[in-house]
Amino acid sequence: MQKDIYVELARMNAEGLDAALCTVISASGSTPREEGAKMIVRTDGSIMGTIGGGAIEKAAIKEALEVIRKGGAQKLEYKLNTNGELGMICGGDTEVFIEAVLATPNLYIFGAGHIALPLSQMAVMVGFKVTVIDERPEFANEERFSQANTMAIEIHEAYQRISIGKGDYIVIVTHGHKGDGVALEGALKTTAKYIGMIGSQSKNKAVYERLTNKGFTESDFSRVYAPIGVRIHAQTPEEIAVAILAEIISVRRGEL
Repeated sequence: MQKDIYVELARMNAEGLDAALCTVISASGSTPREEGAKMIVRTDGSIMGTIGGGAIEKAAIKEALEVIRKGGAQKLEYKLNTNGELGMICGGDTEVFIEAVLATPNLYIFGAGHIALPLSQMAVMVGFKVTVIDERPEFANEERFSQANTMAIEIHEAYQRISIGKGDYIVIVTHGHKGDGVALEGALKTTAKYIGMIGSQSKNKAVYERLTNKGFTESDFSRVYAPIGVRIHAQTPEEIAVAILAEIISVRRGEL
């Protein structure tokens, strides 16, 4: 089982999925599980493994979800008697260490223009693996984006080459409405955790109308953060990048 725990964590990391690992680090007296017992808690509250079941496991899952949201780690101490907070009667004491196991999230930026440049730089600083996609090689190149992967290809071709999972993030800031529409069409066919598109409400409405004719629905569009970014009255490319990244971080931490 312990080996399976680590195999599952590796699988989740490869798919860009966050989790928490709960480990019994101390067990004295009569306790449900011995030292070293482990349990994975996923972001939806589902688990793999066990640290004893019952009230102790329920309490640990609740705390683990907070650890995932905030990052970091936490040590919990439980007294398993009628006077303890869990009301258990085992008669022992146990300590559980909970640590966030956060995958390196992928951020795919469609468009390599003036907003993409500061956004990619800031995103790398806060722990994202960034890929910038633009059909113009003079924009999407390693010289401009030294800390990011670049793909100088057509948008529809990019979607054929990359695999975007439910732990990934998409930002659409192309140099035209047509490019935004193509990028959004591809994005809505993925399970990405975040899809953000720049533009005014009227412009985005026009993009939605074109995609409606292709079979997309209001439910699909409800996944899109548009206009993109938190409202901070941003004006410069750098300020707009800050607004976008703030929204992405809020989504990642479960605040939006």
